[in-house]
Amino acid sequence: MKMNKNTIFGWASFLTFLVGTALVLLGVLKYIDYAIGFSTAGIGFFFISWVFNALKGRV
Repeated sequence: MKMNKNTIFGWASFLTFLVGTALVLLGVLKYIDYAIGFSTAGIGFFFISWVFNALKGRV
């Protein structure tokens, strides 16, 4: 399987979205005391995922 720049940006976007989702869910479901920190970090990962997706096809 040959991977070009668009494929790499797509996978990076998907994986950072998964990490962001995991952080938000950990904060909400398991570590209630630290939910604000986990959710803030998860939202940051969502933004990074969005940037990677926006870069796909432009770089």
